[in-house]
Amino acid sequence: MARTDDRFREAFNNLLEVCKSLKTGDALPSETSLATTLDVSRTVVRSALTRLDSEGIISWEGRRKTLLRPPETNDWLATREETLSPEELEQRFLDWILRFDVPPGTPLNVTELARTWNVQPHALQEFLASLSRFGLVQRRKRGGWELLGFTTNYAVELSDFRKMLELNAICELLTLPDDAPIWAKLAELKQDHLELQEQLSTRFHDFSLLDERFHNALGSVVKNRFTAEFQRVISLIFHYHYQWDKKDERCRNAAAIVEHLRLIDALLDRDEDKALAAARDHLNTSKQTLLASLSIHDLA
Repeated sequence: MARTDDRFREAFNNLLEVCKSLKTGDALPSETSLATTLDVSRTVVRSALTRLDSEGIISWEGRRKTLLRPPETNDWLATREETLSPEELEQRFLDWILRFDVPPGTPLNVTELARTWNVQPHALQEFLASLSRFGLVQRRKRGGWELLGFTTNYAVELSDFRKMLELNAICELLTLPDDAPIWAKLAELKQDHLELQEQLSTRFHDFSLLDERFHNALGSVVKNRFTAEFQRVISLIFHYHYQWDKKDERCRNAAAIVEHLRLIDALLDRDEDKALAAARDHLNTSKQTLLASLSIHDLA
């Protein structure tokens, strides 16, 4: 695909996003305004408008450009493959909002963000639609998206919901037979925790990934599509919170490893009372760590 053709296709697809934010009968912005928004020349804008007109998406008469119908999925042009996978896009977006540079209520410029992250606008639109189920973003009345924000209330609600899911998972885990894969997985995780504990002075940054593996393993025993969906956002946010606040990171991770090992040992001993007590203590600590991170960034 030639560079100039690729540039046109990108501009055309971005222009479709502009049309998507309008209602049938609305007028499109001026060519100059579109060139600024799409970051292309007016020549490229005119070429894209010509195609929109020929496809019956707009009516273009003189300076007036009117939307005749909303864009459909097959209107978008094929372009180079996105450089970010859906998982990478998810992590890039959460990293962006959780750096606390983006306040609640911020309108999300899909065209600009898609260009920044080198993904297609429709892929970003689909991703935002999936996130809207978790209350992180919402559609604006006049089109587009708005960031609801990662606030203290959101953190508290997410932590409480996480506790409910994880305590339930532990109860289900303890009913599984001895040949269930989770037992070998827990034994493996125990060794990984002990190894990291011994090497913590040089590897304490590795804990966030180990924490993610551990909690994902616990959640994996529950075969419920709704639980699995919410575990995704819970896992990502609690994984990222270990990166927000570097103060006393080594000490916090050392304490969390001890809490994990206490829970793993109780599970391997098939002791439900000790396992639930260990889980509650660890989840409460994790909640307080998350809230402390928000407080440091003036969001508490």
